Formats: sequence, C-alpha cells, structure tokens
Amino acid sequence: MKIELQKVTVRELTEGYEDNEEQGVRGFGGRLDIRPPYQREFIYDAKKRNAVITTIKQGFPLNVMYWATRDGNQAVPFEVMDGQQRTISICQYVNGDFAYDFQYFDNLSAKEQQQIMDYELMVYVCSGDDEEKLKWFETINIAGERLTQQELRNAVYAGTFVSDAKRYFSKTNCAAYNMGKYLLNGSPIRQDYLETALKWIANSQSKPGYKLTVEGYMKQHWKDPNASQLWQYFSAVITWVTSTFDLKKRKLIMKGVDWGRLYDKYGSMIIDKAVLDKEIERLIIDSDVQNKKGICSYVLTRDEHDLGLRAFPDDIKLEVYERQHHHCANPECQNKDVEFEFSEMEGDHITPWRDGGRTVIENCQMLCRECNRRKGAK
Repeated sequence: MKIELQKVTVRELTEGYEDNEEQGVRGFGGRLDIRPPYQREFIYDAKKRNAVITTIKQGFPLNVMYWATRDGNQAVPFEVMDGQQRTISICQYVNGDFAYDFQYFDNLSAKEQQQIMDYELMVYVCSGDDEEKLKWFETINIAGERLTQQELRNAVYAGTFVSDAKRYFSKTNCAAYNMGKYLLNGSPIRQDYLETALKWIANSQSKPGYKLTVEGYMKQHWKDPNASQLWQYFSAVITWVTSTFDLKKRKLIMKGVDWGRLYDKYGSMIIDKAVLDKEIERLIIDSDVQNKKGICSYVLTRDEHDLGLRAFPDDIKLEVYERQHHHCANPECQNKDVEFEFSEMEGDHITPWRDGGRTVIENCQMLCRECNRRKGAK
C-alpha cells in the first residue's frame, strides 16, 4: 500500500466544483468525488462549518484529510475518504452558498480572496488493494464526522456496483426505505439499509465451512454493471415478510429482525398467516416473554432463546433453596447428599414454559449447575 502526503490549495480543490445534489459533489478539476452519488448529504451545522472558514482565514492548520485512489477510473481518480464535510464547507463558501461573518466570498477584498485560495490543505492519498485500504481507513477514522463501517466499504469498493446500490438503498425515501422502513433499523443516508441488505445476501451465499462476509461479497461484485442481484434478493425478502406476517398489526415487534436469515430457511414453506398471527398475539401477552422482538423469529425457529424468557428472581430462588435444605431437587443427582452454596444452584421450571409452566414459586425447583445443564441439553 502507498500513502502519499500532498499539499492541495483551496484554489485547486474548488476548481470545477459542482454540486449535483443526489448525483454527487465533485471538485479538484472534476477529478475528486467529494460526495459520491447517493451518499449521505451534507450534515455539518453552521457552527462547525464556520469553524472551518475561521481556521482558513486565520491561517491555522486544518486537520489532515484523506483521499483514496480509484483503480481504473481515469476520469475521476480520487474519492474523499475523510474530510468530506470540511471539503464541502470550503467549496460552498468559495461558491457563494453561504456568508461568513456577514460577508460572502465575493464581497471580500482581492487580497482576502487570494489568501483563502492560496491556503494549503494537507491531504494523504492512499492507494493499494482493497484489504489494505479498508484496514487503513478503519485506523484513521477517528476524528470529525466519523464514517460508518459501510461508508468505509463503499470507498474501498467504489465502482459501478456501489453507485447503483446507493440508488436503491442510500437515499432518503429510496426504494429500500419505502419497502422496509418498518422492518429495518438505521438510516438510508448513513448506509444502514445497504449494509443490512449486503449482510443478508452474503449470509445467503455462505456455505458450510465458508462464511461469506460483506467485504467478500462486495469484492466479488464491485465491478458488476449494476446491483440488480442485491436489489432482487432484498425485494424477495421484504415481499416474503409482508406476505407472511401482519405488518400493519405487528410492526412494533418486527423492526430489526434478521429477516434475511429467516427467509433463507423458511421462505419456501407454506405458512398459514392467520394461525401464525394468533400465536404471535398469545406470545405478546405472555408476561414470561421478555423479548417481544424475538417473537417473529421464535414462531419459525422454535428457539426459546429468541424470547428472553423471564428467569426466576432471587427472592423466589432463595425461598425454594431453603425449602430444599440446600440440596439439588433432582433425585438422580450424583451429589444428592451434598449441600450446595446458593451460587452453585440455578432456578429451574418444573413444568417447562413450552408446556405451559409459569415463572412462579410453585413451579420452581433448585438444581445444581450440572443437573440443570444436563436437563437443558435434553
């Protein structure tokens, strides 16, 4: 990997500055993608923006910025990796988009304008393979408006695939948002929707003994002419969810579920939506179910860990512990004559929750750890 420190004047940076809104922002003679298409929009507030201009006008050093090279892209060979907000602040001021200290750039004297245009920015330009770039970007992503992990990946694997994927997943009111806003966590403009879709499809293409990561999937597809495979898979997942679960009634417990994993395993099954919803209703009103957001997963997987079932509180366990005279309740316990410390025992449901057992004192017994583990494994 090669990391080169360059000095770039404001004059050079703002040459050819163009803000095409959703289509991105460019500068440096059109050779620098300041904000690639469909990436998050400008988020600096006026105070931070003005601080950048103050630093430049007073001739103080501005924090180092980081650019990445784009392999094979001669027209736009650079992309801002860190320093996007500072760069846009500078370009917008010189372009006359806002006033600083009640003066627009055009209202400054020629000497003041020249001082700003001659100001030198310190820029590290990184070139290398994708793994090297990602590792380096993760290391330097420590200041300013921190980039998300997916924004870092987008910079490393910039190309036709990422640009098209952003069109679907990275815009306010984008297609993915309109389809999945009640099912996905995060924000499209911070790349959360894109990251979720990539995690789902990468997991779906993993095999026994081979775990495909988001980075691995992007490395395989970054030169694809479009992101249609990703979009079609995402659309299939969301369509299955909304046709299987009653989103209108259950959206409060459906957001953030790993829907891709469930679709991969159960998407081909014929499921009675009415029966499923009736069970969901029963589980929602069950006070022993602590993790209501795990219900949608449980009704398919039958994994009780999804439900976060209520455990016996210490006061109940202590009372039962004394009633049992500190002995394990399992008559087959190899240590049945041993008095256990309270900390060596665990509360257990006599009648399991799945068979209707409640988390009440009448249904509690204290087992030694070994017996409780053995019972749980059955």
